[in-house]
Amino acid sequence: MPRRTLLAQMAALLSPLLMPRAAEAAAAAGDPQWQLSDAQWKQRLSPAAYQVLRKEGTERPFSSPLNNEKRAGTFHCAGCGLPLFSSKAKYESGTGWPSFWQPLPKAIATQVDFKLIVPRTEYHCQRCGGHQGHVFNDGPKPTGKRYCNNGVALTFKPQA
Repeated sequence: MPRRTLLAQMAALLSPLLMPRAAEAAAAAGDPQWQLSDAQWKQRLSPAAYQVLRKEGTERPFSSPLNNEKRAGTFHCAGCGLPLFSSKAKYESGTGWPSFWQPLPKAIATQVDFKLIVPRTEYHCQRCGGHQGHVFNDGPKPTGKRYCNNGVALTFKPQA
């Protein structure tokens, strides 16, 4: 069995014991008006967006049309509409998810995630707490960061 498969299976078995709240909900909303009930989020979001934004799921790689989005504009949180990334910071990482080298100021909040046993930095929308993805230290200059985002957690607004 490949090491990656073994680690993923171990994480799936152990994560409820190690981090029982981790898969239950996204981070706390930074804005009180976005502290919605689970039922309100389910009504507001598509099932796929709900799974990612509120249950910290991950969409399949190469499944988002935003991977191929090349127009000038802004990527917003699909939960609350907060602008998160400029198209100027988007790049092709080859990972299968929309990737950015820098978020907009005061757009995201981070926390450590142990769901795969190895600690990773998870990031959420600063306003509604919706899970967006993970940040890695293998991105391009000038930051060296790769904000690997679930496409279903974003909407795109082209520049007028």
